[in-house]
Amino acid sequence: MKPERFEAVLLLPRLRVQNANAISSPLTWGFPPPSAFTGFAHALQRCMNSQGLDLRFGSVAIACHQFEPQTFQPPGRYTQVFNLTRNPLDKDGNTQAIVEEGRTHMEVSLLITVSGDDCPLNEEQCKALAAKVLHQAEGMRLAGGSILPNPQRGKHPAQWIDWPTNREGQTSAFAQMRRHLAPGFVLVSRAQLLADHMRAMQKVRAESTALDALLDLCALHYTPPTSDTSDAERAASEGGDAADVEAVNAPAVASKDWTVSRRKPGWLVPLPVGYAAISPLYAPGEVKNARDNDTPFRFVESVLSLGEWVGPHRIKNLQDLLWRHHAQPEAGLYLTHNGPAVSSPTPISTPV
Repeated sequence: MKPERFEAVLLLPRLRVQNANAISSPLTWGFPPPSAFTGFAHALQRCMNSQGLDLRFGSVAIACHQFEPQTFQPPGRYTQVFNLTRNPLDKDGNTQAIVEEGRTHMEVSLLITVSGDDCPLNEEQCKALAAKVLHQAEGMRLAGGSILPNPQRGKHPAQWIDWPTNREGQTSAFAQMRRHLAPGFVLVSRAQLLADHMRAMQKVRAESTALDALLDLCALHYTPPTSDTSDAERAASEGGDAADVEAVNAPAVASKDWTVSRRKPGWLVPLPVGYAAISPLYAPGEVKNARDNDTPFRFVESVLSLGEWVGPHRIKNLQDLLWRHHAQPEAGLYLTHNGPAVSSPTPISTPV
C-alpha cells in the first residue's frame, strides 16, 4: 500500500468524550479500537459533504491525554468491575437482568488528513473552516460516547494545517503538530513484532499460535530467582528474546527477590484492528432483520493484533501515526492499518 496523498491536516484537539464504549472485542476492554476513530472521521466527512463542502477525510492519528474507565474494585477482590446502571424493577419487584456495558471517559486529540476541491487557500478561510468542522464534531458521538464542550477551547482551537509537498517542510510541520499531542501518548501498530515473536515461539514449541504470542507479549511474567538460570535465559527458553527482556519494578509478592518482566520493552497492548468474515457476502435485503436493507451483509468476528502507546516525541513522520481503513472483501478482511507501507498483520480471530 502506497503512502496516502493529502493536501492538509485537520487538528481536532482535546476532545472530551463521556461514556465511550470500553468493551471493544470479546477478549479485551479498555481504549476504543482505531476503527471507532476512522469511522468517526468518515461520519464527519459525510456531515460536511451534506452541507455542500467537497472535502474528503482520510486517515486518522490518535493521541490520548486522559483515560478514566468507569470501574471499581469490590471489597475482597483483586479485579476491577464496570460501574453498571440499575435497571427498573420488574412487575414482581425483582431486579431485572443486567447487560454489562463498559464505559469510559477520555480526552483525545485527532489529526485527520484532508483532500478535496474545497480546501481553503488563505489563513482566514483555514480558521473559519477548522472552527466549522470542530463545531460539527462536537455535536456527534465518538466511540459511542458524547463529546462534551471543552472549557479551555480558547487554548486549544481546531487548526487547519496545509501539508507541504517537500520533505523538509513536512518535517517542520509535523514537529509543530506534535506539540499539540503532548502531554499524552499516541497509538501505533506493532503487528510486525507480534509476527516475529510468534515465529520465535514456534522454534521452541511448534504448535504456538498468534494468540499465544499476543498473550506472552502483553502479560507480566512473575519469576523467582534461581541459582542456575537467569531471567534472560528463562525468557529465551520460553520463546522470548533475552536481549529484550524488560525488568519492571515489582511489588513484594512472596519476597523481595521476586521480579516481574516483560518479553519486550514498551507499553504493548492487545488491539482490535477490525473484523474477519465468518459467512458469505449476502445481497442487500437477503438477511432478515438486518439494520440496512440497501447494503450487502456479512457476519464477522473481531480481529486482534498488537499495538503500542508511545510518546509523540518519538515519532518522526506523520505517516507512522496514521490509521486507515483497508478492506479486502474477497479475503473477508475489514481492517484498519497503521503506517506508510503496511502489510497484512498477524490477525487473531476471536469467535463471538
